[in-house]
Amino acid sequence: MPDPMRRVSEIIRNGDDFLVAAHVNPDGDAIGSTCAVGHILARLGKRFRLYNPSGLPASYDFVPLPAPFETDLPATMPALTIVLDCGAIERMGPELLARTRETRIINIDHHLGNGDYGDENWVAVDQPAVGSMIALLAKDLGLRLDGGLAECVYLAVSTDTGFFSYGSTTPESLELAAEMLRDGLDLARMNMLINKQWTEARLRLWTEVMGSVALFAGKRVAIGVITREMFRRTGTDSQDTENLINTIRRLKSVRVAVILREEKPGTYKFSLRSYGEDNVQAIAALFGGGGHRNASGGTIAAPLEEVRRLLVDAITKSLELA
Repeated sequence: MPDPMRRVSEIIRNGDDFLVAAHVNPDGDAIGSTCAVGHILARLGKRFRLYNPSGLPASYDFVPLPAPFETDLPATMPALTIVLDCGAIERMGPELLARTRETRIINIDHHLGNGDYGDENWVAVDQPAVGSMIALLAKDLGLRLDGGLAECVYLAVSTDTGFFSYGSTTPESLELAAEMLRDGLDLARMNMLINKQWTEARLRLWTEVMGSVALFAGKRVAIGVITREMFRRTGTDSQDTENLINTIRRLKSVRVAVILREEKPGTYKFSLRSYGEDNVQAIAALFGGGGHRNASGGTIAAPLEEVRRLLVDAITKSLELA
């Protein structure tokens, strides 16, 4: 039996008419992977659409798009839908979720606890990013990693590895970056474009959130809060929070950083970050969430103080911080 990557490769070779999607509120890996798959399909002469209900975030408007991002699904679903970087089926958004029976789902992901919800599933938890999986797919299809394809792969892999600084970074991911650099990738330009995207509004939001940070468990747990009122006051949205948690994680005493983002009154999305052997995926799973060992999240419906207490208690018990 062929391995999952080879099965996906054969589906792409033999198929036509694709929808390419990723999780709502897409990050760098989701955007980069979506566009990279689009470049692959374009080079192969396939018909395809790029879809995300959240659209293309303004901070990624420099990405070389192989096609426009569509925020509405077509009246007739394409025969094949490639879903990227969705650790849980719900993360693709309610519109696509409601129409999965109208298309064949190809699930490509690297999150623990994915659930294999696709008709075809390629879930590789040892991969640092979905973008690195798409690079393998491109090579299997005989495509060179250059031009827009390389830029999109680099966006995906670099952002999901913290520019190759996280524990998830592999020798292969470093070799992949070196390979693309040799083939013409302008590394300095890409790093500038990825990082130099802040607005004054984002700076104001981060200032407020940093002021909200409280320390628990002997200063080993740090929790910052983002309310809907903060978004309103600063003129920002959830896209302006990307990587904020990693700044909090830099506190010397902190083993687990937490961001609580108010989704609606009485409901908070939580994000957890840690280092090394501190497994926050297991903590997120206690509340129905998931992700990776050092980067996970979920949602809790409760008042803010109760959410804080639940998470501090779970982190303290799980990591034996008492």
